[in-house]
Amino acid sequence: MADRLTTTAGAPVPSNDTTKTAGSRGPTLLEDYQLIEKLAHQNRERIPERVVHAKGWGLQGRFTVTQDITRYTCAKLFSEVGKTTDVLSRWSTVAGEQGAADAERDVRGFSLKFYTEEGNWDMVGNNTPIFFVRDAYKFPDFIRTQKRHPKTNLRSPEAMFDFWAAQPESVHQVTILMSDRGIPKNPAHMNGYGSHTYSFYNAEGERFWVKFHFLTQQGHEHYTNAEAEELIGKTRESYQEDLYNMVEAGDFPKWTMHIQVMPELEAERLEFNPFDLTKVWPHGDYPLIEVGELEMNTVPENYFQMVENAAYSPSNKVPGIGYSPDKMLQARVFSYADAHRYRLGTHYEALPANAPHAANVQHYHKDGAMRFFTNDFGNPDAYYEPNQYGGPVADASVEEPPLRLNEDAARYRQVEQDIDYVQPRALYAEVMDQGERDRLHSNMAAAMAPCSESVKERWYAVLGKVHPDYEAGVRACAENPKEAVAIPVTPETPVEAAE
Repeated sequence: MADRLTTTAGAPVPSNDTTKTAGSRGPTLLEDYQLIEKLAHQNRERIPERVVHAKGWGLQGRFTVTQDITRYTCAKLFSEVGKTTDVLSRWSTVAGEQGAADAERDVRGFSLKFYTEEGNWDMVGNNTPIFFVRDAYKFPDFIRTQKRHPKTNLRSPEAMFDFWAAQPESVHQVTILMSDRGIPKNPAHMNGYGSHTYSFYNAEGERFWVKFHFLTQQGHEHYTNAEAEELIGKTRESYQEDLYNMVEAGDFPKWTMHIQVMPELEAERLEFNPFDLTKVWPHGDYPLIEVGELEMNTVPENYFQMVENAAYSPSNKVPGIGYSPDKMLQARVFSYADAHRYRLGTHYEALPANAPHAANVQHYHKDGAMRFFTNDFGNPDAYYEPNQYGGPVADASVEEPPLRLNEDAARYRQVEQDIDYVQPRALYAEVMDQGERDRLHSNMAAAMAPCSESVKERWYAVLGKVHPDYEAGVRACAENPKEAVAIPVTPETPVEAAE
C-alpha cells in the first residue's frame, strides 16, 4: 500500500485531483484548505537567487588526507594520513542568472564545505588563482558591470571593459578569462583555488601564510567560443548533465589538494604584496605541497535542499586555519554570511546542507523567523552568558596566535604600479605559446566588439603596459575579425605561472 498523502500539518488528503465546490457546477469553496495550501506553497517555492554565482551544480563526496602537514596546522581534519572528511561541493558561473547556459565564458566558482569534527570549514574559491580587484570597496561596482544595464536590461561589454580599464590590476584575471581556460568543459576538468592568502597555525603557535590549490585529476579540457556556441544551441545544462552522468557511471571526479606555504615574517620581505588577490605566488619560491585527495561521488537526492540551499562563507573556519590581511578576504568574511541571512533566513546554518556534522553544536542565538529546532539544547535556564546553569562557555585553548607583522600598514598600499603588470606579462610572454596567444587575442577582440572606441583605447593602453604584442594582437583581431581564425584547443593547456 502506498504512503498516505497529507497536508503539511499531517492531516490526510482525500483528493488531489479536484477542487471542493458548492455543487457540481458551483463556485470554489474557501474552506478547501488543501487547495489553498497547495496554491500558496507554489507561490513561495522560489527563494531569491544569489546576486553572484546564481547558476550552480553540486555533488557530495569526501576528502582523504594523503600527506602529513601537521607541522603547519593543528586543524583536526588534517591530523593524520588516511583521515576522511565528508564534503559538499558547489561549482558555479559568476555573472549569469539561474537560467544562464552552463558553457558561457566566465569565471567559475569552486566551493567546498568540509564537515569536520570541529565544525564546518568552507573553502570558498574560484577556478582561477586570482581575482579582478584587490579591494572589496570596488567589488559591488565590479559586479554591477557583470550584470544587466539598468536601461537596456542587457549585459554590457562597454561597462565591463570601462571598469577594467580603470582598474588595471584586473588585466591578470581578464587575460585568464579570455584565454583557453575561460570556458571549461565542465567542473571536473578545471582546477579550484582558495585564491586568497589564508593562514595556518600549528600546535606550537607558529603561523604560516598559505594558498589552497585543488588540481584536477581529469586533465584540463575547454571549449572554444564556436564550440560553446554550438553546444548551447543544443543544451543549456551541459555541466549538470556531465556531472550527473559521470557519477552515475561510477567515473567519480577527483582533485589533488596542494598548499603553498610561506613563513609568517617572510611576507614583509617580498617585492609584491602577498595578500593582494590579483597576484599569484611563484611556484619556484613556494612549491606545491600535496595534502590529500578530493573525490566527489554522490548526486544529492534533492538539488534544492543540498545545492541551492548550500551556503558557503569564509567565516566558517576551524581551529588551525586563519585569515590574512587580504582586504578582499576580510570583507568576504562578513558579506557572504550576511548574503545567506538575507537569502535563506536567520537560521540558514541549521538547514541540512549547512548543518555541522560536529557532535555538539552549542550557542546562545535565539528565536527569529523559522526557528525550527529547540531553543535551549535541553537547558532552558541557560539562555544567556555567563550563567550558573552549566551553559556552554568559550574555550581559550582554541585562540589563534597573534599576528607578528611588523611593517606599517602603508607597506601594503593598494596603488597601481608596474608590479601589477609583471605577472600577466609572464603569463602572456613566457607561459602561453603562440597558438594560445592567438586565441586570446581573438577571444578578447570578440568580447570588446560592442564597446565604444574610447573604452577600447583605454583597454588597449592597459594591454600595452603588459606587453606591446598583446595590444597589437588584440587590435589586429578587432580590425580584421574575419582573419582571426581560432586554432584548435589542445586538451592540456599549461599555465603553471597562473596556478
